[in-house]
Amino acid sequence: MDEETIHALLSRLLLAGRLPGGTKLGEHRLAEILGVSRERVRKVLHRLGHERLIEVVKNRGAFTLAPDPGEIHLIFEARRILEGGIAAHLADTLTQEQVEALRDHMERESEALKTGARETWLKLSAEFHFLLAAMTGNPIIQQQARELVGRTRMLVAFYENSAGAQCGCDEHRAIFRALAGGERSRAGKAMATHLAMVETRLRPLACVDAGPPLETLIAEYRAELEAEQAAAAPAPPSPRRAPARFRADAAT
Repeated sequence: MDEETIHALLSRLLLAGRLPGGTKLGEHRLAEILGVSRERVRKVLHRLGHERLIEVVKNRGAFTLAPDPGEIHLIFEARRILEGGIAAHLADTLTQEQVEALRDHMERESEALKTGARETWLKLSAEFHFLLAAMTGNPIIQQQARELVGRTRMLVAFYENSAGAQCGCDEHRAIFRALAGGERSRAGKAMATHLAMVETRLRPLACVDAGPPLETLIAEYRAELEAEQAAAAPAPPSPRRAPARFRADAAT
């Protein structure tokens, strides 16, 4: 397993919020579970630390984030400033193709919510914000959005109750309608309102169950990632048949 695959696997696990805050991510244990060297695991953990998805403490190791209420407010304040501006900007610049891409994404969110697939909805909910950032075409904005959304996605997975998913989906639709209508002021306000509501729905004092062991979770997300990679892989080319006249020649 290469570093990119390990990074994708651990990122998915962290962003799903399945590990309690403060869980130690030991290099030796991860290396054994993944069947790779400790050096490879160490490089990925440092990368995840740089991306602020985990905390890497000198001489102690790597740990999942355990955000405090004060930090939560700062993160959401930063998101309201950044993403309110993104929404206002896109209301003036979206192409019809981008509007259709957002419409398709909204349908996928609604379907995940309707079928009760909470983890899928959490993933799609975060991707809605990544998609908007990508539509600006600005790599600096995309990087900032990915870091902030990634950190709040873990908070939502830990603390937001299931009723919040329905509210969040409705709020995304309000943002989409404003963007599709080219309403700059309304789009910015809809985004700011959505993020403020997500923050108020969090319950930072909630007790998070320890859940399944790390080995089980990694196996689950590894299978999911491998299935997605297999589905995305191009189909092998079908064998080409020789033209009829060559087949006839070969038979004589």
